[in-house]
Amino acid sequence: MEEFDVFVIGSGVAGRLVAKLCAREGLKVAIADNRAFGGTCANRGCDPKKVILGPTEVFEMASNLQGKGVSVLPELNWEKNQKFKREFTYNVPAGTEGQLKDLRVTLFHQSPKFLDINTLSVEGKTVKAKKIVIATGLVPRVLTFEGANYLHTSDDFLKLKKLPKSMIFIGGGYVGMELAHMAARYGCEVTLIERNDGILKAFDNDLAADLLQVSKALGIKFIFNAEVDSVEKLRKNHRLNYTVDGKSSSLKARIIFNTAGRVPAISELGLDQGNVAYSDAGVMVNAYLQNTTNTSVYACGDVSSYSVPLTPLSGMEAKIVAENIINNNKTQIDVHTVPSAVFTLPNLASVGLSEKEAKKQYSNVIVRQDRVGHWYNAKRSNEKSYAYKVLINEATNEVLGAHILGSCAAETINLFTLAIHQKIKVDALKSMAFVYPTWGSDIKKML
Repeated sequence: MEEFDVFVIGSGVAGRLVAKLCAREGLKVAIADNRAFGGTCANRGCDPKKVILGPTEVFEMASNLQGKGVSVLPELNWEKNQKFKREFTYNVPAGTEGQLKDLRVTLFHQSPKFLDINTLSVEGKTVKAKKIVIATGLVPRVLTFEGANYLHTSDDFLKLKKLPKSMIFIGGGYVGMELAHMAARYGCEVTLIERNDGILKAFDNDLAADLLQVSKALGIKFIFNAEVDSVEKLRKNHRLNYTVDGKSSSLKARIIFNTAGRVPAISELGLDQGNVAYSDAGVMVNAYLQNTTNTSVYACGDVSSYSVPLTPLSGMEAKIVAENIINNNKTQIDVHTVPSAVFTLPNLASVGLSEKEAKKQYSNVIVRQDRVGHWYNAKRSNEKSYAYKVLINEATNEVLGAHILGSCAAETINLFTLAIHQKIKVDALKSMAFVYPTWGSDIKKML
């Protein structure tokens, strides 16, 4: 039976960083993944998504300025963009494996199962590890209605060789909205069906409502308060049957995607046999990112109950786990202010507290909110929507939260992140000199 100091499950941002840091300290390390090494973000998530987004950003700006200096709109080519995307993803698995092998990390290409608190079964072998790190990330939520086996996932969308004439997305969260925007701008007929009464429930309601109007103007059709009953395979299309307020209806499309959220990838690990506590939020951990029932186990990244599904936080958590394995639990996680963004066009970005959370925690909250399509940056590029909401603690004169809808909101939100994390006073922000005219300089007017 082979024994390791550290066995890491998952080779994404979190898992491979733990493996590298521990291996560099001379520990005997193994890592396993049941998919291509490199994880979701680099292979089938953040990175390839932004490559596909790129041409649509050009198209959007050209559309906004048509007749204002732009005479002919650019023609988007899905096939050529997919070829360009592969330049970013093709070498990721081999490159990741090569880096790990150079550090003498043992690689397994299968998802392990716990046999007991320190023992795993993988590739037909039984291995022991002093410490086991779970960094398996998230997977699409399984839908169980009749015909759910006909559904595709975001992985499938990002590697489509040709874009079909029509598609349906089940779910209006991050993934559904981002892919819907991309597909619509590439000329696809898009419908999004959602069981709630609106999109992007994790974001500010007012700005999400503004984005909904932009999305409708783009041609995306929305069906809310709907329960999907079944999916049928037709000769060329698929039929989706659904119910709204007790009334049954259906619609057809060439392809249907499950974008109804993602859940912790833990179902195949046999956690019960390893006495590993878990919940719907993921592997349960304490402030050291150590499992609450099996102290030999740590979890980091999206699969951790402590985490939110954002790549920067995965890297932070991985460093903490590695430090605690190496130094025997001396580092507790300090929850950072982590921004998030939906890469629709315009972007919807957020950091800190929502308006509801701020008013619940503080007695005097100043709300700065406006639609500002008339501001110079939006007007010069004829933006379809530009709006913000900033929450300020009147007692301390500090920013509690910021929410922005705009074409560069995902960049601008980083300035608010810096302000919140470093507790920079509003007066100090207003007194700073920013390059003008830039989107970043607008934050002074938002305050």
